Amino acid sequence: MSSVKFLYQNRIRHSVFSFGFYKSWAKRLLLLPMLIKASSFSNYLKRSGAGISGLSFVGKVNFEGDLSNFSIGDNSFIGKVYVSLHDDIVIGKNVCINDGVKLLTGSHDVNDPNWGLITKPIIIDDFVWIGMNSIILPGVHLKRGVVVGAGAVVSKSVGIGQIVAGNPAKVISTRKIVDFKYNPVRFTALNNAWLEG
Repeated sequence: MSSVKFLYQNRIRHSVFSFGFYKSWAKRLLLLPMLIKASSFSNYLKRSGAGISGLSFVGKVNFEGDLSNFSIGDNSFIGKVYVSLHDDIVIGKNVCINDGVKLLTGSHDVNDPNWGLITKPIIIDDFVWIGMNSIILPGVHLKRGVVVGAGAVVSKSVGIGQIVAGNPAKVISTRKIVDFKYNPVRFTALNNAWLEG
C-alpha cells in the first residue's frame, strides 16, 4: 500500500485557497480513513512476512497459507481476490489484478489414495493485467505484458504480451506495444486524490 509519507511528499500542490486546493483537500480528508485502514493492512502483511514493495496497493485479499510466500512489486494493484499460499506467489511491478481473481498454488493428486497435496508457484511478471473472476492455477508463469481476459481459467504459462481468454484459456491475440508505461496504482481513488488532486 502507498505510504502516507510518500503520498504527502509527492502530492499535487495547488495555489492556497484556489478551487483546486479545496477540491484536493476535500477528497484527501474524505478518503483518509480508508487510506489509514489500507496502510495498516499493508503493514500487517509486512510484519507477517509478506514482501510488499513501495507504492503497491493490496485490497481486501483473502489470504490462505504462509504470508512469507507472497511478494508484490512496486506500483502493482491487487483487488478483492483469493490467494492460496501453499507455494510462492511472486507478483512483479505495475501489475493489475482485478476483483474476483483466484490465485491457486495447491491442488491434490487424484492418483494418490491419500489425495496428497501438490504445490507449484505462480509467477506474474511486470505489466500483467488479470481481468475479473479469472483463475490462475498452480505452476503458471504469466510473462511480461500478458492480459488475461475476465473469467479465464489459466492452467499453462503464457508468453510475453499474449492476450488469453476462455476456459481453458487460449491465446486470442498478442499486444502490439512492448514499451509499457502505465501505473495501475495511480488509478486508485486513494492515491489519485493525493497525486492527481
